[in-house]
Amino acid sequence: MDPKQLLTLSFQAAIAAADPLRILPSHLPHPPSGRTLVIGAGKAAASMAVAVEQHWPRDAALEGLVVTRYKHGLPTRRIRIIEAGHPVPDETGESAAKEILRQVRSLAPNDLLLALISGGGSALLGLPVEAVGMEALKATTRELLRSGAPIQDINTVRKHLSAIQGGRLAAASKAPVLALIISDVTGDDPTHIASGPCAPDPTTYGDALEVLRRHGVDAAPAVMGHLERGARGEIPETPKPGDETFSRVENRVIATARHALRAAQEFFHLQRIPTMNLGDSVTGEASEVAKVYAALARQVARYGDPMKPPVALISGGECTVTVRGKGRGGRCTEFLLSLGVELAGIPNVYAIAGDTDGIDGSEDNAGAVLLPESLVRGTRLGLDARKLLADNDAYWFFSRLEDLVVTGPTRTNVNDYRAILIR
Repeated sequence: MDPKQLLTLSFQAAIAAADPLRILPSHLPHPPSGRTLVIGAGKAAASMAVAVEQHWPRDAALEGLVVTRYKHGLPTRRIRIIEAGHPVPDETGESAAKEILRQVRSLAPNDLLLALISGGGSALLGLPVEAVGMEALKATTRELLRSGAPIQDINTVRKHLSAIQGGRLAAASKAPVLALIISDVTGDDPTHIASGPCAPDPTTYGDALEVLRRHGVDAAPAVMGHLERGARGEIPETPKPGDETFSRVENRVIATARHALRAAQEFFHLQRIPTMNLGDSVTGEASEVAKVYAALARQVARYGDPMKPPVALISGGECTVTVRGKGRGGRCTEFLLSLGVELAGIPNVYAIAGDTDGIDGSEDNAGAVLLPESLVRGTRLGLDARKLLADNDAYWFFSRLEDLVVTGPTRTNVNDYRAILIR
């Protein structure tokens, strides 16, 4: 099997390990004496809803509404699916979130709220408080995404602009709440996944203001005014750990990047290729992380230290990109282009990086594959890898080489997957 195919299949194995149709059914509860309302948000929301429908008793009541990204929907019979904007929220998502909140408030103590939460839910449940409004939320979201802020910081701000996130959805329910969660954040803390609609929020309005200051985000006046009023205690805080609300709430994480990496390891081992698992919580600027990985790959390739080839170095997590140029791409292709520049064509070193949701940044690819000859091929096509990297234009580089990895919507999301194969 050639290295490009081997890496691509390892990525597919990682994605399959987070398929809701495989992992969700065993976590379903028994139906309550009253109604079961299914609500959800995220890139995996549609496939999670389908899994619930397929395995819920036919004679038990079931209804609901979930929100997913455009082109991520699936046909369902009992749970309605709405597609909305991501990564920047839109009015369709706002309308769906209002409807979800209305339905949740109608529940009685003998009912059940089954929440299906996955990455992307922060934007898809975009219901800003009235004082902020959708236009200000959109503008602030764009600036946060461009700033290079980690997702935990971004969500600290979003929780304090939202009428539904930061535990507020759970607080609106009189019924018990079971949230089944597919994690797309490092550490897998439910408070950070989709901005924790059913989880207690340890952060404050003051923390949100500090995030904006630290990352140089010029937020809309409506946003600043709301956060400043909150910091002065003029607006109620989000529900905190220890709040009575959460005595009837369970947040259960059912899929993580760690599960995906284990599946990739098993795949490589079946091919008789040892692996070095570098962890599921790798963060930092994508181009800088790549420099560290390149140093490790060189050490293995040249000296067989700390492991002798063949070996696959695998990792998960979520890097960031501080956008300074005008190019196209996401954190996975940016990682690979920086890796290629650092490796400078060392023989027998191949790599893949892809987002398990099938979308690298806001493009149509999940990621790309880097080969030892990639930079040489790029030069023949008139591509300057260093200049493209400086312009955040890694998508163009790998597109011209026809080495993009395109999966289409995977309808799951357990963060990024990276593998460096040293033969």
